[in-house]
Amino acid sequence: MNLMKKIVLALMAAGMLVAVLLETAPAQTDHSGHAMDIAAPATNSAATEAYKAAMDKMHAAMMAVEYSGDADVDFARGMIPHHQAAIDMAKVVLEHGNNPEMRKLAEEVITAQEAEIRQMDAWLAANPAK
Repeated sequence: MNLMKKIVLALMAAGMLVAVLLETAPAQTDHSGHAMDIAAPATNSAATEAYKAAMDKMHAAMMAVEYSGDADVDFARGMIPHHQAAIDMAKVVLEHGNNPEMRKLAEEVITAQEAEIRQMDAWLAANPAK
């Protein structure tokens, strides 16, 4: 993976960490600002519906995270559903997308995010919350 892609993924992870850590903010319970259909066509494509389902799944999983008060544990617990959403969205591209560059990127995202989920799962198993 080239440096630019690593930087983009790191920035995305940092952004999600901020969202996870601000879980007590009132905006966390109102996800209306995340609506993907602001300028959506009257009928959504199968890809749009799949993206929405991936985001809904991620939001539900992130909101269900049991916080421990341990920043490291809570980071891993919050990032796993975020990474899973990236995988789910990449699979939508592979199923519905046509652009070779995006398809290649989707494959790279799946590989990277699956590896990081395994890493966080292993870390959580070895470092239970106190």
